[in-house]
Amino acid sequence: QQRLVESGGGLVQAGGSLRLSCVASGRTFSNWYMGWFRQAPGKEREFVAALNWNGESTRYADSVKGRFTISRDNAKNTVYLQMDSLRPEDTAAYTCAADVKFGRTLLTVYEQYDIWGQGTQVTVSS
Repeated sequence: QQRLVESGGGLVQAGGSLRLSCVASGRTFSNWYMGWFRQAPGKEREFVAALNWNGESTRYADSVKGRFTISRDNAKNTVYLQMDSLRPEDTAAYTCAADVKFGRTLLTVYEQYDIWGQGTQVTVSS
């Protein structure tokens, strides 16, 4: 069964860093395009970052560009989100998602993905 499990969330002070991990079960992970999304209380879910099957093509939301880095290790079936220079407005539940359709587009819409994790909470204090 294909599933995603996130980890690495927590409480951090503004200006600090966290690295989120998303481990996938599935024999064809290396073909999947992956994305990260977040949702803060009372706000709509928003796109954070996405990357292609080998990690050489990435896309970021303007709000995180230059501070967050998405990467993957296909040998470990894992995608990462390195978050630096964190701000209180980065506080949210972060969810990873997988596009298993062997597409060629970095998707930014949550519902266009096929598999989603349960999420991990990130809280940034001021």
